[in-house]
Amino acid sequence: MEEHLWFKSYDKGVPRSLAPYPDRTLIDVVDEAGAERPGATMMIFKGRRISFREANRMSDALAAALAAQGVRKGDRVALLMPNTPNIIISQFAVWKAGGVAVPINPLFSDSELTQALAECDAQTAIVLTPFYDKVKTVQPRTPLRRVIATNVKDFLSPLTRFIFTLLLEKKGGHRITIAKDDLWLTGLIERSADRPRPSVEIASGDDGLILFSGGTTGIPKGVVLTHKSILMNGLQIQAWFGDMLTQWQDTTLLLMPFFHIYGNVILMSTCLVGRHPMALVPNPRDFKDLLETIRKVRPSFFPGIATLFNGLLNHPDVRSGKVDFRSMKMCVAAAIPLLPELKKRFEAATGGRIVEAYGLTESGVLAMGPIYGPWKEGAVGLPTPDTIIRIVDIATGAREMAPGEAGEIIAQAPHLMKGYWRRAEATAEMFRDGWLHTGDIGHLDEDGYLFITSRKKDLIKPSGHQVYPGEVEEIIQQHPSVQEVAVAGIPDPYQVEAVKAWVVLRPGVRATSEEIQEHCQKSLASYKVPKFIEFRESLPKSMIGKVLRRILQEEEIQKPERRD
Repeated sequence: MEEHLWFKSYDKGVPRSLAPYPDRTLIDVVDEAGAERPGATMMIFKGRRISFREANRMSDALAAALAAQGVRKGDRVALLMPNTPNIIISQFAVWKAGGVAVPINPLFSDSELTQALAECDAQTAIVLTPFYDKVKTVQPRTPLRRVIATNVKDFLSPLTRFIFTLLLEKKGGHRITIAKDDLWLTGLIERSADRPRPSVEIASGDDGLILFSGGTTGIPKGVVLTHKSILMNGLQIQAWFGDMLTQWQDTTLLLMPFFHIYGNVILMSTCLVGRHPMALVPNPRDFKDLLETIRKVRPSFFPGIATLFNGLLNHPDVRSGKVDFRSMKMCVAAAIPLLPELKKRFEAATGGRIVEAYGLTESGVLAMGPIYGPWKEGAVGLPTPDTIIRIVDIATGAREMAPGEAGEIIAQAPHLMKGYWRRAEATAEMFRDGWLHTGDIGHLDEDGYLFITSRKKDLIKPSGHQVYPGEVEEIIQQHPSVQEVAVAGIPDPYQVEAVKAWVVLRPGVRATSEEIQEHCQKSLASYKVPKFIEFRESLPKSMIGKVLRRILQEEEIQKPERRD
């Protein structure tokens, strides 16, 4: 095996390679766990514990029902649900029927949902009841032929189900009447309870998931992941953790949504491979429910993103000591940078370790911070086992950059996506000579740590200069009055494109645009200092808490003064 810079920085015991990978799927993993300890907890939801035995029994029955409804090998089945047992049972049922699961963001607009359903050519959708009407509205413009509805109460404990039905079901939009040709998920499971699992051969190289890319640079594309690549992510991360977490005992708080690579592939596969119970949280923005779940399940592993951790630390119940985070052995922050102050505060609150991770929908995890080794500010970690990362020049991609020199990040790994669904040209653009071109800009240091500067397509060019938003955001975030910031380019009659910052201040403090600009001038070249600063109460974020620069730019373009 070729020697790479990052190997010397690996924690003791972390393998450089896990090859050869087993010819298995997550279906096999759950079967094995169920055979080892059938009564062991696989999922926790609102006080109910669902064992491997129960999960297998229900997904087997639903798989048989789907097959009876006409779902065949390779068929795409759309799943519109938040993090509840419904989506895990459904996804495994789709797999066991030979289908390809397509989790879709249930908060998509009608046009986004129409495009996603048409893109993947799904003829079947399984939908949580609050999103049923939305699906029915767009159905005539999509290939959908059958809709299966499921209620969140289907997997609640008897007492919680009674309270939910009495007090919350109608008010929360969960009580619906379905069309005569549609079906209820629980009815399908009950009618197929005695049927065997469909006799469909599921190979590790078969398509398992289609996840839609973030769409920050255009219309979202369907990313195809094989069963083997899904399993590989879990095996690699489990090897990275070493003995940090105990099998069957240490619970993972799973609040990253299943329509995102973070929740579905990276976390679920790691939990199942490591035999870690999954405590499901449907809405990561509902801090009341999130904190209540933390109180009850006392998770050992808490993966999230920096904005979520920051919000929790600033919550009154946490600041007053009403919620205890000391059960958390480890946390992972991905998607956005982890600043030193936040890392220090969260590790003090938990007594555990928080590391960063980096990856794409097209790749799963590519790099992660060492669990026991040094943390470096600004680094997203080290390339994980069997992952090779190179930094190449932005203009041509032909020249490899030396340690410390910035360029585009490209990667090779056995767990990368198969390609974009029915988009050969886009796949060829992303994969060149066997390397995945991430579009992210960064560098490797002499110890193999990876640093991200910005996205190639987020580049701002005021008067022809090059400015990376991430660099400016990092400086502004260091101002003592700033809680959150986003930076992007906006049209400007003088510079063609100008740097603008949208800033959320900490509660109870004040700052002016001039103060923020003066702060930036101490660390940035003059052309990188934001020409415009707008103070806001909040920033638009995705379901996983990632700031949506595109929305801010669109709002800017729509302002009346810009339409004159």
